[in-house]
Amino acid sequence: MLKDALFGGVNAAVLTAMHSDLSLDLDRMAAHSRWLLANGCNGLGILGTTGEANSLGISERIAVMEGMVERGIPAATLLPGCGTTAITDTVLLTRRAEALGIRGVLLLPPFFYKNPSDDGLFAYFSEVAQRVGGDIKLYFYHFPAQSAVPFGLDLIGRLLKAYPGKFKGIKDSSGDWANTSSYANAFAKDGFEVYCGDDSLMHANLNNNGAGCITAAANVGCAVSQAVYSNWNDPKGEAAQVTLTAIRKAVTAVPLIPGLKALVARNTANPAWNHIRPPHLALSAAQATQLFTAFDASGITLAKAA
Repeated sequence: MLKDALFGGVNAAVLTAMHSDLSLDLDRMAAHSRWLLANGCNGLGILGTTGEANSLGISERIAVMEGMVERGIPAATLLPGCGTTAITDTVLLTRRAEALGIRGVLLLPPFFYKNPSDDGLFAYFSEVAQRVGGDIKLYFYHFPAQSAVPFGLDLIGRLLKAYPGKFKGIKDSSGDWANTSSYANAFAKDGFEVYCGDDSLMHANLNNNGAGCITAAANVGCAVSQAVYSNWNDPKGEAAQVTLTAIRKAVTAVPLIPGLKALVARNTANPAWNHIRPPHLALSAAQATQLFTAFDASGITLAKAA
């Protein structure tokens, strides 16, 4: 396991709470964030894919970052997604994050134009790094199934060399262990932090000099994720990973984001958690039954939310 990682440990890809009119419910989101930190999370990956960030406007993303800090969520625990297709918006969000005391941000590649060259991506991230300045750290977000723009080893190596200390790590949501392990094998020796986005790879990642996870299922499975992290090099961690993998399998058997919202709605006895922005839709009754049955069979018992 990589020591002294800035966001080392269990980071939930936090759900974004919404009112019935689909506006932000920052009080409920902050309450969920406090529950996560009290039940196994070391950090909070807000404004990611699971947080519906690309369904939120720039002003709304700023409101989420400000709202969490204003409601007492420690800025040092926050790792917000600030990557957009526009350099200026990415820089705006990242600078605002640093002003709030946030230590790092997660950056998608510019994902609208397909098949960009490594030179084009290098130019994009160079502009971001130079314009952002400051001390805030930049983390790559590799999710080719959604972005269609991968982060290759050559590109990462070029950026690490050009901007030493600025690009600090990567979240790999490919679900491909060969890919995740290649990042750690190439760069972890220099302190580069590799986080898996697939809960089923948590134990393997930690045992390959990885830093931890940034995962969707941690919204409900964070206590089990922490058991894997805390016991990464002994049999307790291996046993916890079996449960964590079962949780991951359960929550991905239905549409992931509405499924997680349905689980949190059940645990908090608050159906408002089912509010979700189109094109996502809330689960059908049949899907919810399928999810709850599979999730309960995983063996986890959730701590009740206040």
